[in-house]
Amino acid sequence: MDRIHLIKFIENVVPIPRPRVEEIAAAFQPMTIGKDEYFIKSGKVSHNYLFLEKGFIRAFTFDLEGNEVTTEFYSDNQVVFEVGSFFRQTPSKEDFQALENCSGWYITYDQLQTLFHTIYEFREFGRMILVRGFISFKQRTLSLINETAEQRYETLIQSRPEILQKAPLKFIASYLGITDSSLSRIRRDLTRK
Repeated sequence: MDRIHLIKFIENVVPIPRPRVEEIAAAFQPMTIGKDEYFIKSGKVSHNYLFLEKGFIRAFTFDLEGNEVTTEFYSDNQVVFEVGSFFRQTPSKEDFQALENCSGWYITYDQLQTLFHTIYEFREFGRMILVRGFISFKQRTLSLINETAEQRYETLIQSRPEILQKAPLKFIASYLGITDSSLSRIRRDLTRK
């Protein structure tokens, strides 16, 4: 596998001179995850930080009644890791499962710490990834509070169309915080407009 997509991703996050980007990218190793396999399993510590070059991963947990609730979707050219488990090195409370065959590049927690402490530009890259993730999380949290289900679905259509193409409707419904039947009704109503 060629690291060119990883190199371009890093360069798009924060401007870094190409020799430094290549040095950072060289620390990442290839990883493949088969469809239905787990990248992170609940109860286990997340040791890997993954740049998902190609594929689709769903993060989920269980509510108090034992129902699966999708917490996030990850697709091509995104970073995948369970932030709390990874940085605190504590067991994850979420599962991360591949919904299709995935390939990408990963580094371990220890390798990431070494890069943070030796390459200033990587610290900036890591900071920007965390800021982007926090903003996305905050927007999603607020949308669950102050938007209707229809508004959340329309936002999803605009901002993350790959989710609608790749994820089963029951996963999309739980991600939006609604039932399968509510999602079906919303989809029907939108097609009539």
